[in-house]
Amino acid sequence: MTSPAEKDSVKPSNFLRQIIERDLEQGTYAQRHWAGHPADAAAHHAGSADPARIRTRFPPEPNGYLHVGHAKSICLNFGLARDYGGVCHMRFDDTNPEKEEMEYVEGIKDAVRWLGFSWEAHGTRHLYQASEYFDFMYRAAEYLVEAGLAYVDEQSPEEMRANRGDFSRPGVDSPFRSRSIEENLQRLRDMRDGKLPDGAAVLRAKIDMASPNINLRDPALYRIKHAEHHHTGDKWCIYPMYTYAHPIEDALENITHSICTLEFEDQRPFYDWLLDRLSEGGLINTPHPRQYEFARLNLTYVVTSKRKLKQLVDEGHVSGWDDPRMPTIVGLRRRGYTPESLQLFSERIGVSKANGWIDFSILEAALRDDLDPKAARAMAVLDPVKLVIENWGEVMGGDDVLDECSAPVHPHDESRGRRKFMFGRELWIERSDYEETPPKGFFRLFPGNKVRLKYGHVIECIGADKDANGAVTQVRAKLVPDTKSGTPGADAVKVKGNISWVGVADGLRAEVRLYDRLFAVAQPDTGEKDFLEELNPESLKVVTAYLEPSLASAKGDEKFQFERHGYFVADRVEHRENGIRPILNRVTGLKDSRPR
Repeated sequence: MTSPAEKDSVKPSNFLRQIIERDLEQGTYAQRHWAGHPADAAAHHAGSADPARIRTRFPPEPNGYLHVGHAKSICLNFGLARDYGGVCHMRFDDTNPEKEEMEYVEGIKDAVRWLGFSWEAHGTRHLYQASEYFDFMYRAAEYLVEAGLAYVDEQSPEEMRANRGDFSRPGVDSPFRSRSIEENLQRLRDMRDGKLPDGAAVLRAKIDMASPNINLRDPALYRIKHAEHHHTGDKWCIYPMYTYAHPIEDALENITHSICTLEFEDQRPFYDWLLDRLSEGGLINTPHPRQYEFARLNLTYVVTSKRKLKQLVDEGHVSGWDDPRMPTIVGLRRRGYTPESLQLFSERIGVSKANGWIDFSILEAALRDDLDPKAARAMAVLDPVKLVIENWGEVMGGDDVLDECSAPVHPHDESRGRRKFMFGRELWIERSDYEETPPKGFFRLFPGNKVRLKYGHVIECIGADKDANGAVTQVRAKLVPDTKSGTPGADAVKVKGNISWVGVADGLRAEVRLYDRLFAVAQPDTGEKDFLEELNPESLKVVTAYLEPSLASAKGDEKFQFERHGYFVADRVEHRENGIRPILNRVTGLKDSRPR
C-alpha cells in the first residue's frame, strides 16, 4: 500500500523554498567555512568549506512544553534542511534564567526526536544553547559601545517607556545618550560586575529615536538580572535580550535562512542592523544570515498561548501538560497522534506570508490518513447492553457452547493474520442498536427485524426487558440457524443491518476515555470573553466498555481502529496490558461529521 506521506512526497513550492533555491543557484553562502564549535569565534573565520548547503535552526525557549505550532516549525526547519542537503540546528534560547528549567529542555529534545528529526549531521552534534555564546555576546556589546553604537541608559523603566514614543509621535533621546564612550564602557562593566541592582540600567543600541519602526528606537541589548542560570550558574548578572542574542546566535552558527513567525517581521531591520555592524567590525562572517517570516499556525478549537496553557494546568481544567485534550506535543502524543500525521499535516497546510485559520478537521484528517493503513481493527462496545439469544442452546447443543469467529487484523493486509473471538448465548451490543419503535431508515434491532452480528450469525430480535424507569436492561433475540459468516448458508438470509458486538464470555472490560475538543467554539481566544468560558463541558467522557479479546495484549501507545467508532490508543501512561488495567483513549472518529 502507498502511504499518505508517500502520496504527498512531491513537496509543493512556497516562498521559502523559492528563496533557498535562488540562494543555492547563486551560491550566496557557498564560500562559508565551518570549523570547531560556533562559540569559538576565532574558528568562525577559518576551517574548511561548510559541508552543509544550508543551515536552519529551531530555537525554543525552555520555559514550557512545545505545542502544535512548534511542531509545524520543527517540521518546517528540519524538513527544509533535509530536503536541500543542509543541517538544522537545535538551539535553546536560554537567555531568561528566571523562567527556564531542565525539565523543559529534556521535554523539547524528546519532542523533536519523537517527531522524527535529528540535530546530528556530518559527524557533528548540532545541539547548542544561547548561553554558550554569552562571552562573545558581551564582547560584541563592548565593541558596539567602543564604536559609539551603544550606551548605558539609567532611566527608570517608566521614563524609558514614556520617552520611547508611539506610532503617532517620535521618541525622545535619553539624557544618558550623549555620554562619552569611556563612561559608557565603564558603566557597562559595572553592570557586568554586579555593581548595579536589577532594573538600574540597561545597555541600548544607538540607532534612531525618531524611526517609524519603534523597534529601532534604541532597543535594549542587555538588562541586569541577579539570577542563577541553569547552565552558567552565577557567572553572569546581566543577560542579553532575545532580539540581541538571536541574530548573534544565527551568525555564529552559520545559519543561512533564519525562519521566524510573522510577529518578528518588525524586528528584521534590527536583526540586519546588528549583523551589519558586527560584520563591519570583523566579528562575524559575511554574508550573514537573513531572516524570513511566515504565518504562525492558527488552529481552530485550540489555544497555544503558553500562559493560558499553564493556567489550564495550574487550575486543574486538564490533568497536566500531557492531557490528551491539550495541543502540546506531549498531549497530542498521548492522545494517539503519530509523528507521521503531524508531518503530513505540516506539509498539507504549507507556509505563507498571510495569517489565517486552519480548521482542526485538517489535522484530524491527516491523522486518519496515517492510521488507516497501520491500525489493527477491533470490535468494541462503548455503551453496552446485554443481548441474550434465547434459542442458542437449542440450536447449538447447549447454553454454554461457544462458537469461534474470526476477522482480519487489517482488511487490506492479509499477511497480518486474523483475530479470533467467541460468539455465545450472551453478547454485548451498543445500546443505540435497539429501538422498540424504530425511526425511518433504522435497520438494526427492533422486534421482528433480522440483523447480522458482524463476522458471526444472523439473529432475529424478539424484544427487550426494561427497568421501572423504562430503560432497556436486556435485548432478546433468537438465532437464525446456518447463517454464520463464511459458511455456505451465510447468504441464505438477506439483512440490511450489520452490527458489531463483543462476547460476554471473552470480552475485555476496559476504561475508555472519549476525548473531544477542549473548546466548544472555533476561536476561543479572541479576547471577547474569558477563554475559560469557552471550555467544552463534553471534552471528556469516561465509560466502561467491552473490547474483543485481541486487545488484552495491547501495549501502551498501540493504536487501533474500533470498527464503527473510530481510532483509539492504549494510554501510554496509565494503560496496563494483559487485562490488568486496560485504558484506551479515543483519538478521533472515522470521519468528521461536525456541521460546518
